[in-house]
Amino acid sequence: MADLSTNFLGIKSPNPFWLASAPPTDKEYNVRRAFEAGWGGVVWKTLGSEGPPVVNVNGPRYGAIWGADRRLLGLNNIELITDRPLEVNLEEMARVKADYPDRALIASIMVPCDEASWKAILPRVAETGCDGIELNFGCPHGMSERGMGAAVGQVPEYIEMVTRWCKKYYDKPVIVKLTPNITDVRYPARAAKNGGADAVSLINTISSITSVNLDTFSPEPSIDGKGSHGGYCGPAVKPIAMNMVAEIARDAQTRGLPISGIGGVTTWRDAAEFMALGCGNVQVCTAAMTYGFRIVQEMISGLSQWMDEKGYDRVEDFIGMAIPNVTDWQYLNLNYVAKAKIDQDACIKCGRCYAACEDTSHQAILMKEGRVFEVDDSECVACNLCVDVCPVEDCITMEQMAPGTTDPRTGRVVSGDYANWTTHPNNPMAKAAE
Repeated sequence: MADLSTNFLGIKSPNPFWLASAPPTDKEYNVRRAFEAGWGGVVWKTLGSEGPPVVNVNGPRYGAIWGADRRLLGLNNIELITDRPLEVNLEEMARVKADYPDRALIASIMVPCDEASWKAILPRVAETGCDGIELNFGCPHGMSERGMGAAVGQVPEYIEMVTRWCKKYYDKPVIVKLTPNITDVRYPARAAKNGGADAVSLINTISSITSVNLDTFSPEPSIDGKGSHGGYCGPAVKPIAMNMVAEIARDAQTRGLPISGIGGVTTWRDAAEFMALGCGNVQVCTAAMTYGFRIVQEMISGLSQWMDEKGYDRVEDFIGMAIPNVTDWQYLNLNYVAKAKIDQDACIKCGRCYAACEDTSHQAILMKEGRVFEVDDSECVACNLCVDVCPVEDCITMEQMAPGTTDPRTGRVVSGDYANWTTHPNNPMAKAAE
């Protein structure tokens, strides 16, 4: 069987599945249950200083977005960092680490943006024996109003400054957790690296309002008739997270910087995709909150089976494999031509592809007698909309046209010259560069 063990920054764990800093990791009881269920690591819910108290709301803390079958697609939360005493958290962390030495235990920290606060808390965290720390520079609500969380993560200079303090006063790995609430995630990632960060983790939650109650006209979750923006997570944020991971993985200034991937990881496939984009492990929250801790067993067995089928002995064998295939639009090969093909045996004659293409796309699908749907190659641009709306998997596929054949839409002979497209004479960007 494939070896799922990881060595992330020298921190060993039996598998790449860690629980993210969140409600599931708020106390010893939860973390012990998580480790017994099989999780490879845990990032303890964010610790604060012993300054002004953290007081959470005593009403609804979560809002949701559901799919048609009420499957949870996105979760919005307005919960703050831990409201439990710092000393209690530290004592519990020490006990857990002593009892589970083979599991990764990371302390998430958020304190005021001054050197004295970080200098004071870091030695106390180190005494727990935890394997490293994660700097929470991403929380978009509540703590950011106090000048912490995303208020730091949105200013690269602050990120670099605080990271330097932590490297100065702490001798184990320092992971910087980045906010997605920023225009270009490469700048905070570069700042973290310049400050000496051993790794970055991303994404933290996205600032959001999931719904408005049309009777009370209050955003939900609603507290006494008022609502606030919160942090959005779950399967819906996965595409945003993967893009940001890829941007850091392929940026010349941060290339090679270890990444812990976060954002909508629900299945083994999600994890494999993040890892193919360069993540050394993944962190999970919403999936555990939706299905319970034992969902990790499905992730472990699924990833192991896929690796066996592909011939990967270790997770390192496929980490980063997708990075060379992520490029900017201007470098996509315009000599490549494909057309949609409908499998008539699989077609259920629902007509979704026809309606979508006829009304909103290129009028490339014809409806013939008996509700038989066929593709008109002279109009098809292979946009993939029909594939995306079709309810039958693999009923519609995109098939590449063979080199030397004529594209009936453009009248041009399909070229088989895909090499060196960056400098190919047919590339308009190459011509512009000249």
